[in-house]
Amino acid sequence: MKRLIQRGLMFGNLIEVSSPQLVDRYNRALKHLTGRETALKDFHIDLSGYSPEIGDEFGDPVYLNPTGANRQFILLTTAQKEAPLLNIKFSTSRGILTQFIEKNEAQLFALTARDVVAGELQGSVYAVDTPAQLFEIRQVTVEADTIGGHVADAGKLAGLIETFRREPDGWRDEALVTEMIGLARKTGDVTRVPISLPAMTFEQGNFWTGFFGGIYVFRDVKFPAAISRLGIGSLGKVPVAQVMDFSHRNHIADWLDRNQLVEPIVQARGADAGAILRQKMDFILVDAADRLGIEVGDARRTELRKVAYRLGTALPPEFLGLAAMLRWVEGAGAWPKISSEHPAYFYTLRARPGRDRDLVNMLLAELSPMDVRQMFITHKERFYEEYAGWSDAKKTYVADFLAREYKVDREGAREALFGPEPKMDELSRPEMREGPKAAPGIRGPWGAPAAGPWGGRR
Repeated sequence: MKRLIQRGLMFGNLIEVSSPQLVDRYNRALKHLTGRETALKDFHIDLSGYSPEIGDEFGDPVYLNPTGANRQFILLTTAQKEAPLLNIKFSTSRGILTQFIEKNEAQLFALTARDVVAGELQGSVYAVDTPAQLFEIRQVTVEADTIGGHVADAGKLAGLIETFRREPDGWRDEALVTEMIGLARKTGDVTRVPISLPAMTFEQGNFWTGFFGGIYVFRDVKFPAAISRLGIGSLGKVPVAQVMDFSHRNHIADWLDRNQLVEPIVQARGADAGAILRQKMDFILVDAADRLGIEVGDARRTELRKVAYRLGTALPPEFLGLAAMLRWVEGAGAWPKISSEHPAYFYTLRARPGRDRDLVNMLLAELSPMDVRQMFITHKERFYEEYAGWSDAKKTYVADFLAREYKVDREGAREALFGPEPKMDELSRPEMREGPKAAPGIRGPWGAPAAGPWGGRR
């Protein structure tokens, strides 16, 4: 992973912890949550306060998330909201933590100025031992306080003040007054500067989890389903009507269509379909050349074109399908026949706008694994897993490409590929039309038997 780290593509934007005061605060929180302390004098932390250096020191990369179900966190600064989240077990965790910090930023800023804040993402289960338990997680509640208990003490002091004001002889109650003074020394004047950090609850409707090889759970859609990276036999009995794995390409295509979750890249508003298709073709060529031991030089498009000529009839079907689509886009060819059985099919799609956009693009990345750029952007856990098995040549090509083409303008690249970020008014789910009743067959994503890749001519 050294290439990725050196180019800022892994462990980038972590928060440095090097001052003795912050190290001491972190240790207090670490002792409080795990019973352990670090001997390191400087290290880096992610959004949740997890440090890869401390993980190496402990030989425990999940020291803040031992069961995977209820992630603990340590906040030294509100700047952590800009940091990545490492070792993700649920796709919703980053969004939940980021929203918690943003909605309580003023309070957290004041609290972290005097102490460290620690808390937990509490689901409705304590551990996930079977796939069926994933469906019991409906909500995640975030609770946090300083290690010194400032929030709890402020709440207690506010109650005592109310009692003091309500009781006519409250000023004569020495025990009450003494307790109020003691708490006020710790919390400050809560009547002028209130301290409040209420628990926040987030719905856990649709999500990906790294448990059991990787599972996508969609409950808040018209047609609920679970999609597993491993065979469906590994899931056992789960409380959802439709269960699929990645070998069920036709079923997944039909399900995506009926829930109106995807759109063709060539019909997406604002997308430069030609440029996107060409880049996907480049990635596929690099992968094919790497597997066959063919040198690609500096992997410029002119070099890759020579590789394509050399491969000839051995060109991957994914490449041929996208090439046919590109010819149609540029007006140089007929409408291609790409059904859900075609290996190129999922490479031609992207998620529709909406609150599940990133989750659907994450699923599409796994269904089109040679598109390394989409996988890096939408599913870093899977990207790092795949990266570890590549040759040095492919690792170098991908790391250089991402550093050159993506890192310099992350937001621009994401918008070019997936469209603008969802607006607040798009986060409420619209009523979805009901799809066809017939059993899934070979189809395009808009539900009709595929004459062309989307059921007919545009």
